[in-house]
Amino acid sequence: MNQERLNFLLELLHTPSPSSMEMEIQKRWIKEMDSFADEIRTDHAGNAIAVLNPEADFKILLAGHCDEIALVVNRIDDEGFLHFDKMGGINPKAAVGMKVTVLGYGRTLTGVIGVNAQHHGGLKGDFGLEELFIDCGAKSKQEIEEFVQIGDLAVYKREPEVMMDRYISGRGLDNRTGQFIVGEVLRKLAEKDLNVGVYAASTVNEETNMGGAFFAAAGVEPTMAIACDVTFATDYPGVNKRKHGDVRLEGGPVLAKGAPINRKINQLLENTAKSLTMDVQYELTPRMTGTDADKMRLTGKGVPVSLVSLPLRYMHSPVETVSIKDIEQEIDLLVEMIANMKGTESLNPLDD
Repeated sequence: MNQERLNFLLELLHTPSPSSMEMEIQKRWIKEMDSFADEIRTDHAGNAIAVLNPEADFKILLAGHCDEIALVVNRIDDEGFLHFDKMGGINPKAAVGMKVTVLGYGRTLTGVIGVNAQHHGGLKGDFGLEELFIDCGAKSKQEIEEFVQIGDLAVYKREPEVMMDRYISGRGLDNRTGQFIVGEVLRKLAEKDLNVGVYAASTVNEETNMGGAFFAAAGVEPTMAIACDVTFATDYPGVNKRKHGDVRLEGGPVLAKGAPINRKINQLLENTAKSLTMDVQYELTPRMTGTDADKMRLTGKGVPVSLVSLPLRYMHSPVETVSIKDIEQEIDLLVEMIANMKGTESLNPLDD
């Protein structure tokens, strides 16, 4: 990945995009896509969709959600401390002692998630978010309410970093890496003659309700859809591979197998990977995928879907970690597959 594209990815990762408040990152992504997309669409959910070849009958929707997990203020006490609930899958143990950026209605503030000193008993065993709080340095409820109100959001104050020139670590790689990937696929396909229409969607709200994916697919009415998300890497100490499978960073893109997944789309992906001599990995999604694919599949008359995921360590923590090589390979896989599609492919698994 050249430095220009890496810088764009790092810029996306730097931009706060809590679920339900994705406007800033969407505007930055639209600005980048506008130079090579045939058109840009938005909708009332807040999705941004960059389109190539919109006149084509065969339409491929690529969805990468741009929202990240966050904290939502649910109470302000008399001393000015902020109490919070989760906006998405927050792990209380990962939150302890972290700095946060509070996206207040009146001002953006830095805060810390306070922790009871071990000398005073510390935190015992399992605990919930209701035992934690954010200290922004305010002396009273009256002072902090000039800047923050109930319902305001906060994200971990954590900058993305490149490690050993091969991995990227930071908050919210789930799934702004997917937002980056679908945009890069579109950028590269813009240089090719296509037989299909391509709709790269930066979707919203996946971490909370997946409503963005429903709006996107219902609006586009695609012939097929592919969700580009992350999945659990299991290549670090303490993970039970017998239970959770063997998925590794730098092991290649991860394809899902299970009832929601269209076998014909997976065959296209697998054949393309073979043509590129690219390794792929697999995960099982027997009933549901837990991604945008689930909502896209159930729009309109039904949409054939697949899921291509990026291996990610330390899911829903401030130090999520992915491989640059895996990002590049996922982009290459999707570009090659779509560029070679004729637009007449049958996705009916009963067709020979």
